[in-house]
Amino acid sequence: MATVYRETTAPGLLRDVVRCQWEDTGEAPKRIVPDGCVDLVRCGGEVFVAGPDTTAWTWETPPGVRASGVRFAPGRAGSVLGLGADELRDQRVPLGDLWGKEGELLAERVLGGAASLTDIVAERRAGGADREVSELITRLDGGVSRVSAALERFTTGERQLRRRFTLAVGYGPATYLRVTRFQRAVRLAATAPDLASLAFSAGYADQAHLSRDCREFAGVQAREFFRAKK
Repeated sequence: MATVYRETTAPGLLRDVVRCQWEDTGEAPKRIVPDGCVDLVRCGGEVFVAGPDTTAWTWETPPGVRASGVRFAPGRAGSVLGLGADELRDQRVPLGDLWGKEGELLAERVLGGAASLTDIVAERRAGGADREVSELITRLDGGVSRVSAALERFTTGERQLRRRFTLAVGYGPATYLRVTRFQRAVRLAATAPDLASLAFSAGYADQAHLSRDCREFAGVQAREFFRAKK
């Protein structure tokens, strides 16, 4: 059965917290690479949180099962989940383990069709974004070559801002910069004529740096990984 994966925009009132909604009805194994996000996922008889990844993992939807999820915008999961994203790094945590009995009841509502994942987000969200962390994310997403350049002209001390960033995103600015640059390469891969051109377009110093990040984040050689993106 072919992989059928699609993304849709979040409801208007949640777009500052949720990057997208997604569903997957394909059974082919998929290599999921780090993207700096946290997901709330429903799959089969389970509702769980997928924390921010630092390396690839394989996702395979069971036969006949539709998986769906809410992907939080980087740095925004904590306002809904009630804990730092760094506590979820590289983990898959059932909702019951995260919120106890309340989480179990919420999972039952979702699985029984009485509530959706976006309902949970709307019910649980508390507080707004950390403006300085959001600004730092924007600068890092914008293609700066070094974290030091993105950290300029903040009123908060660098050490405190880095700590708040790690709490919100799940890892520090340096790792996030590498992740967002690699994701840029993933988006550009379909139109790049070769790896050297892709590395340049994505903001890498050279092809070797792209290849290194690909081995770390995707677990395979760059030529193999990006050939599949064509």
